[in-house]
Amino acid sequence: MNEKWARVREKLLGFWNQYSKTQKWVLASTAALLLFAIILLTYLFTKTEYELAFQNLDSTDAAAIMEYLDGNGIGYKLSDAGTSIYVPSASAARVKVDVGSQGLVQNGSIGFPELSKSSSAIGTTDQEFNVKFRNALNGEIQQLLLSKQGVAKVKAIVTLPEDSVFLNQSDKEKAIAAVVITFKPGFRPKQEEIDSYYNLVKSAVPNLDIKDITISSSTGDLTPSTQLGGGAGMGGALYETQFAIQSEFENTLKRNIRQFLDPIVGTDNMVVSVVSSLNFDKKTSVEQLVQPLPDNDNKGIEISRQDSSETFEGQDGQAGGVAGTGETDVTNYPAAGSSGSSSSEKVSSTINYDVNRITNNIDYGPYKVKDLSINVGVNSANMTPERLAEIQGVLLRSARVLLAESGLDLSDEALMQRVSVLSQSFEGTTTASGGASNSAFWMAGAGLLALALLGGGGYYIYRRRKAAQEAAEIAEMPRAELPTIDIDNVTNESQVRKQLESLAKRKPDEFVNLLRTWLVDE
Repeated sequence: MNEKWARVREKLLGFWNQYSKTQKWVLASTAALLLFAIILLTYLFTKTEYELAFQNLDSTDAAAIMEYLDGNGIGYKLSDAGTSIYVPSASAARVKVDVGSQGLVQNGSIGFPELSKSSSAIGTTDQEFNVKFRNALNGEIQQLLLSKQGVAKVKAIVTLPEDSVFLNQSDKEKAIAAVVITFKPGFRPKQEEIDSYYNLVKSAVPNLDIKDITISSSTGDLTPSTQLGGGAGMGGALYETQFAIQSEFENTLKRNIRQFLDPIVGTDNMVVSVVSSLNFDKKTSVEQLVQPLPDNDNKGIEISRQDSSETFEGQDGQAGGVAGTGETDVTNYPAAGSSGSSSSEKVSSTINYDVNRITNNIDYGPYKVKDLSINVGVNSANMTPERLAEIQGVLLRSARVLLAESGLDLSDEALMQRVSVLSQSFEGTTTASGGASNSAFWMAGAGLLALALLGGGGYYIYRRRKAAQEAAEIAEMPRAELPTIDIDNVTNESQVRKQLESLAKRKPDEFVNLLRTWLVDE
């Protein structure tokens, strides 16, 4: 057996020794890299990936989930002091569904189903039942509020009055509810959502008024719209709408001013502030106009007409003659006279006209600008008084247009109090930008200097190695028999130059070797 292992060892050594040193290094590094890749791939493909399934858990909920995972043989990891549980990614969806269907996550609260689970066969006392009922009621309120969007945690306490047959309805104590809500980061409830919180609590507790409910959060108390003014669900929404309109008006005006001044002074050389006061009173006007028809002699439309004619004929019985003056006559009474026929005619016409009746229902705009303040600060660099006056004139004209229906005094003196243009040096911005640019220049200079040093050092080392290699090549070259030049017997430099030129022309290779020899000797 030992001989067999010895022969195998000799074969391996023979196989290994047949390669050069460089080849051995290549084989060893390749084998090591291959082994490392196999180990890494095996680790990656066999590693269990965990996914966050539950977070912000109560200790009771975390214990219930852990018991479920242990009972089903599912691995898990705890983090954040036991408030978060990670499960394998392959079974995360199934775990979430199972835990949700079993109602294991209650956020530390219990509901009415807990009463039936913990009921005793013998029964419970009234006091014990009241305690359990209140805890279950608090848990139901918590679960109702947790179902709302953006709610992370809820704590609710409800105080129920004691029932008594000896008290009138007015003398009985009222129920009181106190709720603390913790919202998710970045969530801000709207007024409609705040009203829904109050309505949920009011509906869950009998004989509970909204005024007896207190809901608080980390930012302060949440006030229902009934206490803000207006009807339920109306005052808060109206306030938010008006605030949004006012903010949009100010931002739009500010943006328009910036767009106007940007080509003149630059974006970084101005500061714009706009403050407005808007009147949101809704006004409805009804006009009922009565007008005659045009081109009809102001008579209107003829809707009915009635014409009538009457004729009368009869005898004339009027007395005549000379007034009596005798003894038997009445003084000044006409005496009898002759009689005749008479006739008369009566004509009447009734015409009914009608005119135009116009009814106009006018709803005025949603808001009107009551007052306005525009303040603009510009950088004093390259800013002349004439340019400042022109900018302020443009802003004054804009303010006059916006305040046209406000009923305020729109004289230049009054508008000057509402529009101001300040010329100030922006030292903070200039210093900051200058400091930033100086530091950037210093860093760039240091980087260039470092690159120059590295490049110079590399070039110096390269030249040293190249010079040493050339010297070694010259030293290894066989010395050829060089032509001799009798310099000692030459009297002047012109003769030396002529001999060198002649040698370079006749034998250039020997001339080059001669020069190399001179260089090596030196």
